[in-house]
Amino acid sequence: MNDRPLVFIDLETTGTRTTRDRITEIAALRVIDGEVVDRYVSLVNPRKGIPAHIQRITGIDDAMVADAPCFEALANEFFAWLADDALVAHNARFDYGFLRNEFKRAGLDYSASVICTLKLSRRLAPQHRQHNLDTLLERHGLGGYDRHRAEGDTRAMLALWRCWQVQHDSDRIEALIQAQLRQASLPAHLDPARLQALPERPGVYLFHGEKGAVLYVGKSVNLRARVLSHFNNDHRNDREMRLTQQIHDLEWQETAGDLGAQLLEAQLIKELMPVHNRLLRRNSRLVSWCWPEGEAAPHLTDGESIDPSNDLALFGLFRARRDAHKALDRIAEDYRLCPQVLGLTNEGGRCFARQLRRCAGACCGEETLEAHTHRAREALERLKVHHWPWPGRVAFGETAEDGTRAWHVVDHWCYLGTLPDLDERSLASLATGKPRFDVDTYKILNRFLTQAKQRLEIRPLSGAA
Repeated sequence: MNDRPLVFIDLETTGTRTTRDRITEIAALRVIDGEVVDRYVSLVNPRKGIPAHIQRITGIDDAMVADAPCFEALANEFFAWLADDALVAHNARFDYGFLRNEFKRAGLDYSASVICTLKLSRRLAPQHRQHNLDTLLERHGLGGYDRHRAEGDTRAMLALWRCWQVQHDSDRIEALIQAQLRQASLPAHLDPARLQALPERPGVYLFHGEKGAVLYVGKSVNLRARVLSHFNNDHRNDREMRLTQQIHDLEWQETAGDLGAQLLEAQLIKELMPVHNRLLRRNSRLVSWCWPEGEAAPHLTDGESIDPSNDLALFGLFRARRDAHKALDRIAEDYRLCPQVLGLTNEGGRCFARQLRRCAGACCGEETLEAHTHRAREALERLKVHHWPWPGRVAFGETAEDGTRAWHVVDHWCYLGTLPDLDERSLASLATGKPRFDVDTYKILNRFLTQAKQRLEIRPLSGAA
């Protein structure tokens, strides 16, 4: 690769979000056979303020870029300068993601082969844990570079590259580069062997950060395709970019099918509370409309009282009281129900909705309370929480493609675990005691029982847990 032009590049930016932050400085060195044959260096006006903490790191402030060209002004020139040469950068997906987004905003479709010196260092020296640029420069006895300025970092990378050419066999370096180019989109800190071992089977996967912290839990009917999809869109998605930069390890658990994957994912998210899962679901926030027979109107009940094993009539499962009121408001409007009789307002006399002809008149005697109650209960049926139709625990049998079967044991919509067999010892290993109602498990199972019941073997077990 020494006789092929390589563009060593570094960017300074206003932050880490590739779709919202902007470039403040570019430095690119075209290198052939280890020698710089051309350079492109420029400050860039980001058209937004540079945060104070970024100014402290880079030394680039708003005044320095005030008279610099914006990226759109230099896009065509820089696009032509880059040509189709391969890029070399440290943690390259960061710089490449910013470049692609800036060119896209300028109406240019840019793509290039990318070599990441962080990934290359991890392969050349797997015995070391740290591979950030400062550590690598110290490890190789390199210094005197203006760190956190684009040209200083670019020249530091080139010096590191030249050291590697001396210290390591050229054929080995070339093989590692070619392997990297074939897997250019993989996270810098993640061992490619972990991805190669991923099966094309249903299951749940966990991304781990430094020191094993769980970053994200996901599920799929095809683990390999789903995991790899995270790394195809990171330059377009800030959330995926932040996640990808933090991934150090990956693990997975195969399941028999989609039901097992969904149940396990919901369980693990609650147990592990990964920082990148958007919904950190807690049952304590659940509320539902409860309307026992004989009462004039529904009332809200909280998560501790929600239990489909009792005979209470529950309607809707909401994560906030505000959402519950909005849902009942919509139903009242759709069916001309009285918000005052339903307890949504406390006006007295004829309600405001009646004046707008949006209420049939239960508040002022123009509709009987019996008729209103009958209509309201019918309208709320679409939100009704289904009672558990069995006396106790039930095992749902899900068959994998290879013919093996997994049994998902559930008690009153609460997932207790998955077993390969339903013998006494296996069942005894499950948690005992009254399970706590879980809205996610309820929705998953209710959907499967409605849409895919024919694909499951349902085996009631003797009594409750």
